[in-house]
Amino acid sequence: MTAKPARKPLVAGNWKMHNNHFEAIALTQKLAFTLVDRDFVATDIAVLPPFTDLRSVQTLIEGDRLRLLWGAQDVSEHEDGAYTGDISARMLAKLGCQFVLAGHSERRQYHHEDDALINAKVKRILDRAMTPILCVGESLEVRRAGGYLELVQAQLDGGLDGLTAAQVAGMVVAYEPVWAIGTGEVATPEDAQEVCQAVRKRISAVHGDATATGTRILYGGSVKADNMPAIMAEPDIDGALVGGASLDPGEFVGICRYRNPRGASP
Repeated sequence: MTAKPARKPLVAGNWKMHNNHFEAIALTQKLAFTLVDRDFVATDIAVLPPFTDLRSVQTLIEGDRLRLLWGAQDVSEHEDGAYTGDISARMLAKLGCQFVLAGHSERRQYHHEDDALINAKVKRILDRAMTPILCVGESLEVRRAGGYLELVQAQLDGGLDGLTAAQVAGMVVAYEPVWAIGTGEVATPEDAQEVCQAVRKRISAVHGDATATGTRILYGGSVKADNMPAIMAEPDIDGALVGGASLDPGEFVGICRYRNPRGASP
């Protein structure tokens, strides 16, 4: 697969544990004031605030009829019940979330989430008609040892276990090279393409070419406005999962406008 089919790019800003609900409203307004209709025609643009901000972001976007999409950073594997601190997919769906992250590298690292748990979360997200963004990626140790493609494919298989081809085709997969985040190492567009191509080939092998062609694959790893054009030139990369840069409205808009000079309106 060398040509890039007509998959609409997606840029999703993961705010992580930043912004109270007042700050979330301010950031959303700044994005809305800067982005124009042509930006949204070219690219799906989403924000992923902390749980405490979701209602405020939803109310602003829906009330002002903004074209931003929104979603959540995590979800419980449980539907309901005595699970203190958990947030269910039913709750997120009621807040209008279109996307939900599953298996982010920080959840895998700090909360010891394994593929079985992530798979359960993916299924909960799908049950509530939201789109999972399944995150996969390898550590520096695995990268240096050379087994990174096998690891990422194993994470992919685990996260997609038991899903139908139609469910997978509507999903988003995000490749995060953990080794290139805060380590001083640099992931080149070619590095990203190698793994994203392997992800698409694995989806094709298990679920068929049509499914693989429909699945959007994002890259996430120190994405900036300056490196986004080269990343998006790669045939198997359909957008970006943006971390720190999503907190800077000017930088985030520049990433969304990767087809054009930095900061310019399309």
